[in-house]
Amino acid sequence: MTLDAALAERLARVALGHVTLEFPQKLDQVLEGVEDLKRPRDLHPVFHGSFDWHSCVHAHWMLARLRRRYPEAGFAAEVAARFDAAFTAEAVDVERTYLSRPSTRGFERPYGWAWLLKLHLELEEPWAGRLAPLAEAFAARFRAHLPLATYPVRHGVHSNTAFALTLAAEWAERFDPSLLMLMRDTAWRWYGTDAGAQAWEPSGEDFLSPVLCEALVMARLLPSAEFHDWFERFLPEVASGEPRAIFTPAVVSDRTDGRIVHLDGLNLSRAWCFREIAKQSAAGDPRRAAMLGAADRHILAALPHVDGHYMGAHWLASFAVLALDMR
Repeated sequence: MTLDAALAERLARVALGHVTLEFPQKLDQVLEGVEDLKRPRDLHPVFHGSFDWHSCVHAHWMLARLRRRYPEAGFAAEVAARFDAAFTAEAVDVERTYLSRPSTRGFERPYGWAWLLKLHLELEEPWAGRLAPLAEAFAARFRAHLPLATYPVRHGVHSNTAFALTLAAEWAERFDPSLLMLMRDTAWRWYGTDAGAQAWEPSGEDFLSPVLCEALVMARLLPSAEFHDWFERFLPEVASGEPRAIFTPAVVSDRTDGRIVHLDGLNLSRAWCFREIAKQSAAGDPRRAAMLGAADRHILAALPHVDGHYMGAHWLASFAVLALDMR
């Protein structure tokens, strides 16, 4: 099960419908005074749609990815027009200046940071050049924060550090090899001695698998031989579908609830993790078959719902593209 032109059109239409939708909006903001009471589009002239800042960022990433994959598609010109309007030097400068406020040290850390770098990496010129100052600002935040982060964050939500490093690693590989090395060293410091993972998941509001996100970041950042040794210690029973919890799609009881619907995202992000980790195994490896089968089950459980109620529709399509767009 992979991305095709028809599904790309469907997902692009979802994102084009909300990237400029200013309300409803959940701001990540500390009010330092009454002068901070401004409209979302005034605070964030680039990323003021899609219910919240980070969802707007990754919706733009998804549009950039789909436009690159299907440049002749009907939505491609609309995406280009949106990028022309959004990625101006003036608007990006407002977004960057927002980060200079004393209260924004933790703004979107680390989830939004990582998605912004992934978006910048995906953009073509001239848009990439225009967004570059903001990307560098968030890269600087990674450089400053990682040495201070004594412990990883293992929750299955936005604060998960493994997911953030996975998203940001490719940007660092291209633009900042020293940051990539810092990410590798940090991941090993955080996760290198983990073994016999207990999958106490899902929690009721997860959209990320703590276990699989950890395995994926190690697959991304470690040399292949080191990863295989580590993975054998971390998840020794994958070939037999254990731990069962991560091989079983989550049940979503109410897709109008903005937190319960996270579980649709968990199903999609697990599928992405399984497929990416499976690339590390040879074709005849039973672990590969187990992971790819689990990925398909998780996609089937979530994909019909990516353009349903807005509590899911404002973000799930991006995770569908992560899961389906295999390169």
